Amino acid sequence: MSDSLMTSRRFAPLFWCQFFSAFNDNFLKNALVFLILFAPGVENREALITITAGVFIGPFFFLSGLGGQMADRFDKAIVAKWVKLVEIAVAGLGVVGFWLHSIPIMFATLFMFGVIATLFGPVKYGILPDHLKKEELPAGNALVEGATFMAILLGTIVGGLAAKEGSHPAIFGAMIMVFAVLCWAASLLIPRTGQGAPNLRVDPNIARSTGSLLKDLWSDHRIWWGALVTSWFWLVGAVALSLMPPLVKTVLGATEEVVTGGGISESETAPTSQNQLVTRAPHQMR
Repeated sequence: MSDSLMTSRRFAPLFWCQFFSAFNDNFLKNALVFLILFAPGVENREALITITAGVFIGPFFFLSGLGGQMADRFDKAIVAKWVKLVEIAVAGLGVVGFWLHSIPIMFATLFMFGVIATLFGPVKYGILPDHLKKEELPAGNALVEGATFMAILLGTIVGGLAAKEGSHPAIFGAMIMVFAVLCWAASLLIPRTGQGAPNLRVDPNIARSTGSLLKDLWSDHRIWWGALVTSWFWLVGAVALSLMPPLVKTVLGATEEVVTGGGISESETAPTSQNQLVTRAPHQMR
Protein backbone atom coordinates (compact mmCIF):
# COMPACT_ATOMS: atom_id res chain seq x y z
CA MET A 1 0.00 0.00 0.00
CA SER A 2 2.83 2.40 0.86
CA ASP A 3 4.34 1.91 -2.61
CA SER A 4 1.10 2.93 -4.27
CA LEU A 5 0.78 6.00 -2.04
CA MET A 6 4.29 7.17 -2.87
CA THR A 7 3.50 7.10 -6.58
CA SER A 8 0.09 8.72 -6.22
CA ARG A 9 -0.56 12.42 -6.55
CA ARG A 10 -3.07 12.06 -3.73
CA PHE A 11 -0.17 11.66 -1.30
CA ALA A 12 3.33 11.99 -2.79
CA PRO A 13 3.37 15.84 -3.10
CA LEU A 14 2.37 16.18 0.56
CA PHE A 15 5.08 13.70 1.57
CA TRP A 16 7.82 15.65 -0.21
CA CYS A 17 6.45 19.01 0.89
CA GLN A 18 6.69 17.89 4.52
CA PHE A 19 10.12 16.33 3.99
CA PHE A 20 11.65 19.48 2.48
CA SER A 21 9.96 21.69 5.07
CA ALA A 22 11.20 19.67 8.07
CA PHE A 23 14.66 19.49 6.52
CA ASN A 24 14.86 23.27 6.20
CA ASP A 25 13.58 23.88 9.74
CA ASN A 26 16.27 21.70 11.27
CA PHE A 27 18.93 22.85 8.81
CA LEU A 28 18.37 26.45 9.92
CA LYS A 29 18.06 25.60 13.61
CA ASN A 30 21.30 23.64 13.76
CA ALA A 31 23.16 26.26 11.70
CA LEU A 32 22.08 28.84 14.28
CA VAL A 33 23.21 26.58 17.13
CA PHE A 34 26.65 26.31 15.52
CA LEU A 35 26.87 30.07 15.05
CA ILE A 36 26.15 30.57 18.72
CA LEU A 37 28.35 27.74 19.92
CA PHE A 38 31.48 28.33 17.87
CA ALA A 39 31.44 31.97 16.75
CA PRO A 40 33.91 34.13 18.71
CA GLY A 41 32.69 36.80 21.10
CA VAL A 42 29.25 35.34 21.80
CA GLU A 43 28.18 35.65 25.43
CA ASN A 44 25.75 33.39 27.30
CA ARG A 45 26.02 30.67 24.67
CA GLU A 46 24.20 28.02 26.71
CA ALA A 47 21.22 30.27 27.37
CA LEU A 48 20.97 31.32 23.73
CA ILE A 49 21.05 27.71 22.53
CA THR A 50 18.26 26.83 24.97
CA ILE A 51 16.25 29.77 23.65
CA THR A 52 16.50 28.47 20.06
CA ALA A 53 14.16 25.59 20.91
CA GLY A 54 11.71 27.95 22.61
CA VAL A 55 11.76 30.41 19.70
CA PHE A 56 10.83 27.70 17.21
CA ILE A 57 8.29 25.93 19.41
CA GLY A 58 6.69 29.11 20.76
CA PRO A 59 4.27 29.71 17.86
CA PHE A 60 2.81 26.23 18.34
CA PHE A 61 1.45 27.34 21.73
CA PHE A 62 -0.47 30.41 20.57
CA LEU A 63 -1.12 29.93 16.84
CA SER A 64 -2.26 26.30 16.64
CA GLY A 65 -5.92 27.23 17.08
CA LEU A 66 -5.70 29.83 14.33
CA GLY A 67 -3.90 27.38 12.05
CA GLY A 68 -6.58 24.76 12.62
CA GLN A 69 -9.35 27.23 11.80
CA MET A 70 -7.59 28.30 8.60
CA ALA A 71 -7.18 24.67 7.52
CA ASP A 72 -10.90 24.03 8.09
CA ARG A 73 -12.15 27.28 6.56
CA PHE A 74 -10.06 27.33 3.39
CA ASP A 75 -8.88 24.76 0.87
CA LYS A 76 -5.97 23.02 2.58
CA ALA A 77 -3.98 22.76 -0.64
CA ILE A 78 -4.25 26.52 -1.18
CA VAL A 79 -3.21 27.21 2.41
CA ALA A 80 -0.15 24.98 1.91
CA LYS A 81 0.75 26.75 -1.33
CA TRP A 82 0.68 30.25 0.16
CA VAL A 83 2.37 29.29 3.41
CA LYS A 84 5.22 27.64 1.53
CA LEU A 85 5.54 30.61 -0.82
CA VAL A 86 6.08 32.85 2.20
CA GLU A 87 8.68 30.38 3.44
CA ILE A 88 10.87 31.17 0.44
CA ALA A 89 11.03 34.84 1.49
CA VAL A 90 11.74 33.87 5.09
CA ALA A 91 14.54 31.56 3.92
CA GLY A 92 16.01 34.53 2.08
CA LEU A 93 16.09 36.46 5.35
CA GLY A 94 17.93 33.52 6.89
CA VAL A 95 20.55 33.72 4.14
CA VAL A 96 21.11 37.39 4.99
CA GLY A 97 21.43 36.56 8.67
CA PHE A 98 23.94 33.78 8.07
CA TRP A 99 25.94 35.92 5.63
CA LEU A 100 26.21 38.68 8.23
CA HIS A 101 26.65 36.18 11.08
CA SER A 102 23.78 38.04 12.73
CA ILE A 103 22.30 35.99 15.54
CA PRO A 104 19.26 38.32 15.96
CA ILE A 105 18.33 37.96 12.28
CA MET A 106 18.75 34.20 12.50
CA PHE A 107 16.52 34.12 15.58
CA ALA A 108 13.88 36.15 13.74
CA THR A 109 14.07 33.72 10.82
CA LEU A 110 13.76 30.72 13.12
CA PHE A 111 10.69 32.25 14.79
CA MET A 112 9.02 32.83 11.41
CA PHE A 113 9.85 29.27 10.39
CA GLY A 114 8.06 28.22 13.58
CA VAL A 115 5.01 30.29 12.59
CA ILE A 116 4.98 28.67 9.15
CA ALA A 117 5.33 25.18 10.66
CA THR A 118 2.43 25.93 13.01
CA LEU A 119 0.12 27.03 10.20
CA PHE A 120 1.15 24.09 8.01
CA GLY A 121 0.75 21.52 10.79
CA PRO A 122 -3.06 21.19 10.67
CA VAL A 123 -2.87 21.01 6.87
CA LYS A 124 -0.37 18.18 6.62
CA TYR A 125 -2.37 15.86 8.87
CA GLY A 126 -5.89 17.16 8.37
CA ILE A 127 -5.62 16.74 4.59
CA LEU A 128 -5.00 13.00 4.81
CA PRO A 129 -8.66 11.97 5.34
CA ASP A 130 -9.60 14.18 2.38
CA HIS A 131 -7.41 12.27 -0.07
CA LEU A 132 -6.87 8.83 1.45
CA LYS A 133 -9.26 5.97 2.04
CA LYS A 134 -9.89 4.93 5.63
CA GLU A 135 -7.74 1.84 5.29
CA GLU A 136 -4.90 3.96 3.85
CA LEU A 137 -4.74 6.37 6.80
CA PRO A 138 -2.37 4.30 8.99
CA ALA A 139 0.12 3.96 6.11
CA GLY A 140 -0.26 7.64 5.21
CA ASN A 141 0.35 8.75 8.78
CA ALA A 142 3.36 6.45 9.07
CA LEU A 143 4.89 7.77 5.87
CA VAL A 144 4.42 11.41 6.90
CA GLU A 145 6.04 10.66 10.25
CA GLY A 146 8.83 8.75 8.51
CA ALA A 147 9.48 11.69 6.19
CA THR A 148 9.56 14.02 9.18
CA PHE A 149 12.09 12.01 11.16
CA MET A 150 14.33 11.41 8.15
CA ALA A 151 14.27 15.13 7.39
CA ILE A 152 15.01 16.02 11.03
CA LEU A 153 18.06 13.76 11.05
CA LEU A 154 19.38 14.88 7.66
CA GLY A 155 18.65 18.56 8.28
CA THR A 156 20.45 18.47 11.61
CA ILE A 157 23.54 16.78 10.19
CA VAL A 158 23.75 18.86 7.04
CA GLY A 159 23.03 22.08 8.94
CA GLY A 160 25.93 21.40 11.27
CA LEU A 161 28.26 20.56 8.42
CA ALA A 162 27.23 23.65 6.45
CA ALA A 163 27.88 25.95 9.42
CA LYS A 164 31.03 24.41 10.86
CA GLU A 165 34.37 26.21 10.77
CA GLY A 166 32.81 29.32 9.28
CA SER A 167 31.81 27.66 6.02
CA HIS A 168 31.11 30.05 3.15
CA PRO A 169 27.60 31.53 3.41
CA ALA A 170 26.97 30.71 -0.25
CA ILE A 171 26.79 27.01 0.62
CA PHE A 172 24.25 27.62 3.37
CA GLY A 173 22.28 30.08 1.24
CA ALA A 174 22.11 27.82 -1.79
CA MET A 175 20.90 24.85 0.23
CA ILE A 176 18.21 26.58 2.25
CA MET A 177 16.83 28.39 -0.80
CA VAL A 178 16.82 25.27 -3.00
CA PHE A 179 14.91 23.27 -0.40
CA ALA A 180 12.48 26.13 0.20
CA VAL A 181 11.72 26.28 -3.52
CA LEU A 182 11.39 22.48 -3.72
CA CYS A 183 8.96 22.58 -0.80
CA TRP A 184 6.83 25.22 -2.52
CA ALA A 185 6.94 23.32 -5.83
CA ALA A 186 5.72 20.17 -4.09
CA SER A 187 2.87 22.14 -2.48
CA LEU A 188 1.67 23.23 -5.93
CA LEU A 189 1.01 19.58 -6.80
CA ILE A 190 -1.16 18.83 -3.75
CA PRO A 191 -4.72 18.22 -5.03
CA ARG A 192 -7.42 20.65 -3.99
CA THR A 193 -9.68 19.59 -1.14
CA GLY A 194 -12.36 22.27 -1.15
CA GLN A 195 -13.41 24.19 1.93
CA GLY A 196 -14.02 21.93 4.89
CA ALA A 197 -16.16 24.48 6.77
CA PRO A 198 -17.02 27.37 4.43
CA ASN A 199 -19.20 29.08 7.05
CA LEU A 200 -16.53 28.98 9.76
CA ARG A 201 -15.32 32.37 10.93
CA VAL A 202 -11.55 32.47 11.40
CA ASP A 203 -11.00 34.24 14.70
CA PRO A 204 -7.94 36.54 14.48
CA ASN A 205 -7.89 36.75 18.27
CA ILE A 206 -5.28 34.10 19.01
CA ALA A 207 -6.29 33.89 22.68
CA ARG A 208 -9.88 33.00 21.76
CA SER A 209 -8.88 30.59 18.98
CA THR A 210 -6.43 28.82 21.29
CA GLY A 211 -9.04 28.68 24.04
CA SER A 212 -11.54 27.20 21.60
CA LEU A 213 -9.03 24.53 20.62
CA LEU A 214 -8.40 23.62 24.26
CA LYS A 215 -12.14 23.49 24.90
CA ASP A 216 -12.60 21.07 22.01
CA LEU A 217 -9.78 18.90 23.31
CA TRP A 218 -11.27 18.89 26.82
CA SER A 219 -14.65 17.78 25.47
CA ASP A 220 -13.12 14.38 24.58
CA HIS A 221 -10.96 13.16 27.44
CA ARG A 222 -9.28 10.50 25.31
CA ILE A 223 -7.92 13.17 23.00
CA TRP A 224 -7.18 15.50 25.92
CA TRP A 225 -4.98 12.95 27.67
CA GLY A 226 -3.37 12.04 24.37
CA ALA A 227 -2.47 15.71 23.88
CA LEU A 228 -1.06 16.01 27.40
CA VAL A 229 1.07 12.89 27.10
CA THR A 230 2.38 13.90 23.70
CA SER A 231 3.11 17.45 24.85
CA TRP A 232 4.96 16.23 27.93
CA PHE A 233 7.03 13.84 25.83
CA TRP A 234 8.18 16.60 23.49
CA LEU A 235 8.76 19.05 26.35
CA VAL A 236 11.20 16.63 27.95
CA GLY A 237 12.82 16.13 24.54
CA ALA A 238 13.11 19.88 23.98
CA VAL A 239 14.87 20.40 27.31
CA ALA A 240 17.24 17.47 26.80
CA LEU A 241 18.15 18.40 23.24
CA SER A 242 18.70 22.05 24.15
CA LEU A 243 21.20 21.04 26.84
CA MET A 244 23.05 18.56 24.64
CA PRO A 245 25.13 20.80 22.29
CA PRO A 246 26.75 23.00 25.00
CA LEU A 247 27.29 19.92 27.15
CA VAL A 248 29.08 18.08 24.36
CA LYS A 249 31.29 21.08 23.53
CA THR A 250 32.10 22.59 26.93
CA VAL A 251 32.13 19.54 29.18
CA LEU A 252 33.33 16.84 26.82
CA GLY A 253 35.39 19.17 24.61
CA ALA A 254 34.11 17.47 21.46
CA THR A 255 34.48 18.75 17.91
CA GLU A 256 31.76 20.19 15.71
CA GLU A 257 31.12 16.83 14.05
CA VAL A 258 30.17 15.30 17.40
CA VAL A 259 28.04 18.27 18.41
CA THR A 260 26.03 17.88 15.19
CA GLY A 261 24.08 15.04 16.79
CA GLY A 262 22.76 17.27 19.57
CA GLY A 263 20.56 19.79 17.78
CA ILE A 264 17.58 17.87 16.48
CA SER A 265 14.32 19.82 16.46
CA GLU A 266 11.50 18.05 18.18
CA SER A 267 8.42 20.15 17.46
CA GLU A 268 8.14 19.07 13.85
CA THR A 269 6.56 15.86 15.03
CA ALA A 270 4.36 17.24 17.76
CA PRO A 271 0.64 17.45 16.95
CA THR A 272 -0.83 20.95 16.99
CA SER A 273 -4.55 20.37 16.87
CA GLN A 274 -7.32 17.97 17.71
CA ASN A 275 -7.58 17.12 14.02
CA GLN A 276 -3.97 15.96 13.95
CA LEU A 277 -4.33 13.85 17.08
CA VAL A 278 -7.27 12.04 15.53
CA THR A 279 -5.70 11.42 12.13
CA ARG A 280 -2.21 10.50 13.31
CA ALA A 281 -3.07 7.39 15.29
CA PRO A 282 -6.75 6.52 15.11
CA HIS A 283 -6.14 2.98 16.33
CA GLN A 284 -4.74 4.35 19.61
CA MET A 285 -7.87 6.41 20.32
CA ARG A 286 -10.31 3.54 20.33
